[in-house]
Amino acid sequence: MDQLDIEIIKLLQQDGRMSISELSKHLALSRPSVTERLKRLQENGVIGRFSAIVSPLSVGKKLLIMIELSELSISHNEFEKVIQKEKSIIECYRATGHVHYYMKAALKEMDELTQLIEKLIPYGNTKTSILWDKPVVNRIILPD
Repeated sequence: MDQLDIEIIKLLQQDGRMSISELSKHLALSRPSVTERLKRLQENGVIGRFSAIVSPLSVGKKLLIMIELSELSISHNEFEKVIQKEKSIIECYRATGHVHYYMKAALKEMDELTQLIEKLIPYGNTKTSILWDKPVVNRIILPD
């Protein structure tokens, strides 16, 4: 990956809807060159996908919750199949240490939190935190 590739991923993280023409102008490269570089970045897994970032609040999800699950009572594979079906979980990380999973949930109200925790209790011990603020938002990721 060279400096032009790094600039492409930087620009696209700032504005994922930036067109090939706009990228071409920013980089002083031809459109075919930008297209080829973009294709290579995708093939190499540097750019995983393009997507829209939706604000949970804008779709009625007023509560953002972080749930820690420890002392897992079933296998990781079994739990991951279960959690894939839970639509309120918007992120899930398997971790080392005393906590096996960290899950972020977006919920409408406290009743939904109660229901979610009741679903998770059979799989291990839960610890729940309400997320108030997001001091770091979608930081641009670049190679060192």
